[in-house]
Order: sequence, then structure tokens, then C-alpha cells
Amino acid sequence: MDHGNESAVSEFVLLGLCHTWNIQILLFVIFLITYIFIISGNIAIMTLVITDSHLHSPMYFFLANLSFVDMWLSSNTTPKMIADILRENKTISFGGCMSQIFFSHFIAGLEMVILVIMAYDRYVAICKPLHYSTVMNLQKCIGLVLTGWTVGFVHAVSQIIVLVQLPFCGPREIDSFFCDRPLVINLACMDSSNLKILMNVDCGVVAVTCFILLLISYTYILLNVHRSSKTGASKALSTCTAHITVVVLFFGPCLFIYVWPLNITWMDKFLAVFYSVITPLLNPIIYTLRNKEMKNAMKRFRRYYMDPKGNTYC
Repeated sequence: MDHGNESAVSEFVLLGLCHTWNIQILLFVIFLITYIFIISGNIAIMTLVITDSHLHSPMYFFLANLSFVDMWLSSNTTPKMIADILRENKTISFGGCMSQIFFSHFIAGLEMVILVIMAYDRYVAICKPLHYSTVMNLQKCIGLVLTGWTVGFVHAVSQIIVLVQLPFCGPREIDSFFCDRPLVINLACMDSSNLKILMNVDCGVVAVTCFILLLISYTYILLNVHRSSKTGASKALSTCTAHITVVVLFFGPCLFIYVWPLNITWMDKFLAVFYSVITPLLNPIIYTLRNKEMKNAMKRFRRYYMDPKGNTYC
């Protein structure tokens, strides 16, 4: 592992999603439109949360952070994937490959913690409503988000510090559209079976810990909702349903890619596309279409900026 600097590989070849020209053109159009919606949708959520005073609460503060992370998650791999679809030679430099892996794990760790924080926020709001404003103050919210950034950074460093030292001296083809950590390890000129297990355990500690915390939070919430009045329970259940949907969409592919790999090429590619393209697109849709406050904020935003008389609205 101390011969990483002697690596003979300066770049890797990405094999992409498919090799049929007509399908490549179709994928180019689909992914380009999807990426535009991802960026615009998540920017819209962040803009609404920042500009609308009705959304200045911990729940929407965390939602804005989630939108920023989702936009970053997609931007780590999607732009290059779109550009590479029309290229015959799909290559990525060694440094670029390591950067993709680093940010993939950084963002994944950060998003997992933010999802846990959002579950904790809903737990306090629903189960301890009288203490909500005291517990979820601005300083606490900022501290929780900074904790997420720290966890994501430490997790990413623990992955990349090992990868950059591996000897890459021969094969350089990656059967995917981005540098996926398990596939890159397979190219190392050494027996990497034990290393794969260790790195999967590293991912598993972060993912499984966050998943267990989420299960505990939502179990308490659902039990409390079951004992509540029908009106309050209906509103709480609607909010939690959106959160749980996002959790399942994010953790599902992530667990099968990095914690419990299926080792089925086409399935791995599908999960990777779902994780990096579909999930960041669905999150803003789920949170805006299922959230009454967000829909009202969108109406206020349109009225305020589109009213020709310049009238303001509450």
C-alpha cells in the first residue's frame, strides 16, 4: 500500500451506461432535462425558505440544507455523465476519479445525518411540542448541521486516504458512468478482498447507525401519533410520510451499493443512476407537493414577483 505514488495509471476509462447510439441520444436528452429540473427545483426550495418569513423555522432550515446537498450530490457525477454520453472516449483523470469518490462519500454521509436531524426535529415537534422552541433553537440547529458536515468529511477522508495509496498498474476500465469506489478497488494490483470488507464496514457503520436512529425516531413519532387526536395525527402523519419516503429512496440504493453490494452490473448501474439522479429530483417534488406550507409559499412568491402593480401580500 506504500507504492501508490508509483502507479502507472494516470487516468481511467468509463464504459458508461450503454453503447447503442440511439439509446445514448435518448439518455442524453432525459438526463439533461432531469439535471435542469434537479438544479431549478432545489434552488427554488432554498429560495423560498430564505425569502419567505413563514418558512423561517427549523424544519424548513433543514429542508433547505437537504436541497443544497441534493443539488451537490447530483452535480458530482451527472454533468460529466451527460457530457460523456456523446463522447467516444470516456476518460477521467486519476485525480478527478479520486475527487468523485471523495465527494460521493462526503455528500452521502452528510445527507444521512441531515435526514436523521430532520427525523429528530419532527420527533421533538410532535412528541414534545411544548419544548420545541427551546430545544430546536437557532444555535442548536446550526450545531446539528455542522455535525453532519463533520461526519460526512471524516467518513470521506477515511475512504479516500486508503484509495489514493493503492497501486494501480494495469487495468483501468470502470464499467460505470462514474468512479464508484467498489469498482475502483477491483482495479488495484493487489488482493483487495480484506480491504473491501473493511471499507464496507466503514460505510455500514455510518449508514446502519443513521438508519437505526431514523427507525427509533419514526417509531416514537408513529406511536405518539396513534395516541393523538385525528386532526393533529393526520397533519403529523402527512409530514412524516414525506420524510419516510425520502429516507427509503435514499437509503435503499445506498445500502445496496456500498454496504451490501449485489455484484450485478446492470443492477449496480441502475441503483447508481437512481441514487445520483432520480433521488435528488424526487426530493423537491415530494416536499413541495405534499407540503401545504411550501405550496402556499410558492403562491406568495409568484404573487409578489408577478403582480404588475407591485402589491405585497402576507
